[in-house]
Amino acid sequence: MAADVATNETTFIEMNKSVLGNKLLLVVGIAAVVAVMAVFWLWSQQPDYRILYSNFTDKDGGAIVASLEKMNIPYKFSESGAAILVPAAQVNEARLKLAAEGLPKGGNIGFEVLENQKFGVSQFVEQVNFQRALEGELERSVQSIGAVEVARIHLAIPKQSVFVRDQEKPTASVLLNLRAGRSLDQQQVGAIVHLVASSVPDLPASNVTVVDQNGNLLSDTTKKSTNNGLDAAQLKYIDDLQQSIVKRVESIISPIVGDKNVHAEASAEIDFSSIEQAAESFKPNQTPDAVTIRSQQTNEATSSSASGATGVPGALSNQPPANATAPITSDPNAPAGTATASANSSPVNSQKNVTTNYEVDKTVRYLQQPMGGVKRLSVAVVVNNIQVTDKSGKVTYRPLSDAEKKQINDLAMQAMGFNKERGDSLTVVNSPFIGQPVEVLPDIPMWKNPEVIEYGKDALRFVVGMVVLFMLYSKLLKPMFTKLIQFTPPVKELAQDSVVSLSGSQGNEGKRLAGPVYEQNLEAVKQLAKDNPRMVANVVTSWANGNEK
Repeated sequence: MAADVATNETTFIEMNKSVLGNKLLLVVGIAAVVAVMAVFWLWSQQPDYRILYSNFTDKDGGAIVASLEKMNIPYKFSESGAAILVPAAQVNEARLKLAAEGLPKGGNIGFEVLENQKFGVSQFVEQVNFQRALEGELERSVQSIGAVEVARIHLAIPKQSVFVRDQEKPTASVLLNLRAGRSLDQQQVGAIVHLVASSVPDLPASNVTVVDQNGNLLSDTTKKSTNNGLDAAQLKYIDDLQQSIVKRVESIISPIVGDKNVHAEASAEIDFSSIEQAAESFKPNQTPDAVTIRSQQTNEATSSSASGATGVPGALSNQPPANATAPITSDPNAPAGTATASANSSPVNSQKNVTTNYEVDKTVRYLQQPMGGVKRLSVAVVVNNIQVTDKSGKVTYRPLSDAEKKQINDLAMQAMGFNKERGDSLTVVNSPFIGQPVEVLPDIPMWKNPEVIEYGKDALRFVVGMVVLFMLYSKLLKPMFTKLIQFTPPVKELAQDSVVSLSGSQGNEGKRLAGPVYEQNLEAVKQLAKDNPRMVANVVTSWANGNEK
């Protein structure tokens, strides 16, 4: 009996070791299968990645990747390596957080270069850093324009000196790399020139040069429009004016004939010549009662001559005249203030000159005619027939009546600003519109629709993931669990045999087996009860049930 117990004990220990080893292998296998299933599940649920930033510099790319790692946002690079991709649900959040950190910087160095100035820097280095910072800030400002992708600005600022009377003015060169299919008009180029000139002290706008990536000089202010051609701004003004007239005419006629039943075209002749005129005109002489005296000058002169010595020279001739023999009489009917002189009175000479200056009417006119005046307008309007629906719902078309034509003609004249003296013309024609043949595009098969393809990819990935998970569970995980559960009965049987042997030895040969073997078996059973009390309880229960039977 002791030999049987020892044999059972040895077999139990060996089987216990084998069971523990198999259990360990099963646990490792189960963990591996679960890990594979988790990988496939994550792969089936992989988020869709979208572009976060593209066409960035290496420095900005490194800073962006470092910030994404700090924010625990997954990322990956595109196949070309020119874009950073993040999950679609986190694109906006990542952009806002990166913008709060000032990323991407675009490779331009602004005034932040002055934040890390070292102690003892020379004046030359300070001046160079300031110029670099100013150029970087201007580049950022110019790149904010929609049509500009990259801007490079070079400033040439002469050194100021108090010993030079005439200082040299700064100059600036701007190199623009425009986006594909975009261009700058003259007004936008002028805005860039004035932006740069206003940011640098004493920099005149004439010293700013703007060049595009193709080497075209955009800031050439010496170019003038020739007499035979128009510049881009003038052509744009003509096109905008014509489109405005067409829009006004169509918008006022559409409510009458219906939308898409009227079409108008306008042609405008614009005078871009600039005229300055000075005119001086004089009116004809006016009537004497309507004239205006400017100035009048009167000169009067009166002289009287006395009788001289007469007769034979001698003493008698030098004697004074004798007294008058006839007295001076006055005419009582004569007006007051007059007197009758004697026959011997002296003669009187009087002279009067009057000079009168009259105002002369004169008109001086200075006329400056602005350019862009309308010389002549020509508008053509085509109106479709009126749609008529009868009581049965049948749709027919009828031509316009004379009253309707006149009404449309009057409305179009008012909308275009018709001026007969200017020579404007308006033509309204009523004609049925020929419908454009509708191009019937073939239906795209569902398997070629991009949206369906994307949904199909997601669905296929999910289905493949579920199939793989099911296969792993049914072929690997479930059999492993079954084997792990089936390892218990042999141990239970061996333990039962050990317990039965031990109990038999206690009943029959307790005294004979009382010794080292009994103590060793007893310790083994105690250790088994400590390690797996449930198994021992099951063995005892089954043993007790067997005795009852």
